[in-house]
Amino acid sequence: MRKLSFLGHFGVALAAAVLAAPVSAKVEGDTIVLGSAISITGKYSQEGKNARDGYDLAVKRINEKGGVKVGGKSYKLQVKYYDDESTPARTAQLLERLIRQDGVKFVLGPYASGPTKAAAPIIEKHQIPMVEAEGASRSLFTQGYKYLFAVLSTSEQYLGSAIDLAAEVAKKKGKQPGDVRIAMAFENDPFSLDVRAGVVADAKRHGMDIVIDDKLPRDLSDMTATLTKVKALKPDLLVVSGHTKGATTAARQIGEMGIKVPLVAMTHCESADLIGKFGAKANGILCPTQWAETLSYHDGLFGSASDYDNLFRKTYPAYETVPYQAAQASAAVQVWKDAFERAQTFDTETLRHALAATKMQTFYGPIDFGPEGNNLAKPMVLRQIQDGKFNVVAPSKFASHKLQTLASK
Repeated sequence: MRKLSFLGHFGVALAAAVLAAPVSAKVEGDTIVLGSAISITGKYSQEGKNARDGYDLAVKRINEKGGVKVGGKSYKLQVKYYDDESTPARTAQLLERLIRQDGVKFVLGPYASGPTKAAAPIIEKHQIPMVEAEGASRSLFTQGYKYLFAVLSTSEQYLGSAIDLAAEVAKKKGKQPGDVRIAMAFENDPFSLDVRAGVVADAKRHGMDIVIDDKLPRDLSDMTATLTKVKALKPDLLVVSGHTKGATTAARQIGEMGIKVPLVAMTHCESADLIGKFGAKANGILCPTQWAETLSYHDGLFGSASDYDNLFRKTYPAYETVPYQAAQASAAVQVWKDAFERAQTFDTETLRHALAATKMQTFYGPIDFGPEGNNLAKPMVLRQIQDGKFNVVAPSKFASHKLQTLASK
C-alpha cells in the first residue's frame, strides 16, 4: 500500500511537472512545422486558397533566403494543412488534431472570423500561440485571449473609409455630410456584422441617415429584395458585405437591375474576381482592402509592396490581381520568423512573449500588436475598380487615383 501510495503521489507529481514544462514547437530535423485548419472546400474555399497561397509563398521565400535561424542553426518552415470545410466546428476539431495528434505547437490561422472564433479557445486552452491573418472580427480581441495575434486591421475599419469618402463628396457638392443617405446589406456572420457596426458608428459620427438596413439571405445568392428598395429610395451610398459569394451576387444583380447609386462599396472584390466576371460593368465599385501593391511599404524579405505583387503573380499566374488575403497571410509567416529569431528558442511561452513584443515593418505594412493581440499600426485603404484595375482612391494620403462617381442624383 505504501508503494502504491508512493507511485500515486509520484504519478501526480510527474503529471504536474509535465504540464508545467515548457512546450516546444514540433521540429523534425531541420524543419519547423506550423499547422493550419483552413477552408479548402465550402463557401470560403476561394479565400482559403488565397490565404494558403500566401502562406506557401512566404514559406518558400523564407526557405530560399536561408530559413529561420535559432540557436546558431538554420531551420526550414513547413505548413501542415487540414480542410475545415468552411465550418467553425470543423476548425476546432482539426486544430485539436493538429495539436494533440500531430504535435504541432505553433499555428497559422484559418480563414474568416467564424472559424477563427472557433480556433481561439482551443489555442488558449492548450497555450499554443496562433498568428492569424484572416479573422478580422473586432470581438476576437475583446475576450482577453493571450495566445492570439492578428496582422490585419479589424473589421469595423473595413468600410469606414467609404463613409468618410461619402462625406468628402457631399462637401464638394456643397452639401453637408449629414445629407448623405446610406443603404446597407450584410451577411449574418461575425465579420460582416462587425463591419456593419463600424459603418453604423461612422455614419452616426457624420450624422448620416441609414435608409436601408438589410441582412443578406443565408445562401448569399439573391439580394433583389434589397436592391428593389435601393432603386426606389435612391441612396447616396450602398455598402455590402457578404464575402466572395455576396460580392459576386451584388455586382451581378446591380448590373441586371440597372441600379444607379453614386457610391457603391463592398468587401471581397478581389477574391470575387469582379473584374474578370463582369468586366466594364464592375467599374466604379469601391473595394476596401488591407493592402495594395501601390503602397510604399517595404521589407528585407520581399522588398516593396510592388515587388511582392510581381513575385506572387509570377508564382501563381492564374491571379490577375493579388488578393489582400494572400498578402496578409504571407505577413503572418514573416511574423513567425521574426518571433523565432528574436526568441532564439522553441519554448512556446517565450515565443508568446516575443510575439506580443512584435514591432516590425513589412511589405504588407507595419505590425505592432496591442495588449489584445490586434495590429494597432496598419490602416485600411479603399480601392476603386477603374477601367479594369484596382486603384487606391482613399484615404487621400494613400490615393494613387481620383475617385470616379457612378452616377449623380
